[in-house]
Amino acid sequence: MPGHYEFIMAGHFFINSKLLKTANVSFNDKKAWNDFGDIILKTSYQQPIKIMKYLLLLFLSITFFVQNAPAQNTNSQKRYIRVPAGYLMVLRQGDDIFEQLETLAMKEKIKSANFTGMGFVNARFGFFNKETKEYDPREFSEVEMASMNGSVAWQKEKVSLHVHGVVTDKSFQAFGGHMLAATVSTGSVEIMITLHDKKLERVMEQPLGANVLNLGNK
Repeated sequence: MPGHYEFIMAGHFFINSKLLKTANVSFNDKKAWNDFGDIILKTSYQQPIKIMKYLLLLFLSITFFVQNAPAQNTNSQKRYIRVPAGYLMVLRQGDDIFEQLETLAMKEKIKSANFTGMGFVNARFGFFNKETKEYDPREFSEVEMASMNGSVAWQKEKVSLHVHGVVTDKSFQAFGGHMLAATVSTGSVEIMITLHDKKLERVMEQPLGANVLNLGNK
């Protein structure tokens, strides 16, 4: 086992090096390794056994700090709560709005619902092309979502969202229509989800060629 002197020198190294000041130990930190080498050369020159002891202490210390470093959880914030009318959702930068709504519907087994929202987003809108039966998309980045309205239903056992919205840019010019996707930008988004007691399905209607909310009359 290393003697008292070796422990003192190892402690001196860790106190004065970057390795103790951060749990994120970098094995490419050339300065820290050079400092360690200088200590070895000054205190243990031509003493390979002591050098091996220092290296062993270094390895054990690094292992200890890495294993005991506090885990960072950037995904721990609660995204929604239950309220009398349904759910109140608050999303933050980077959250996918559509994905979070779909996850909520599946997890809470929502039969059907309507929702409204507002916040700061990156959004993709689409204008329905009746010839191609597809949406012609347009992207908007770093815009204020003045309003978002939509419905939650089901289609072939999967959550089906229908979302419209209005966004404004820094010149207060407004754009709106059918929303294909949206993520929270540098800010947050607040959404109120109002529940219904009947499970509603969306079905493809012809010759329209679009999914339409079925109220149970077909």
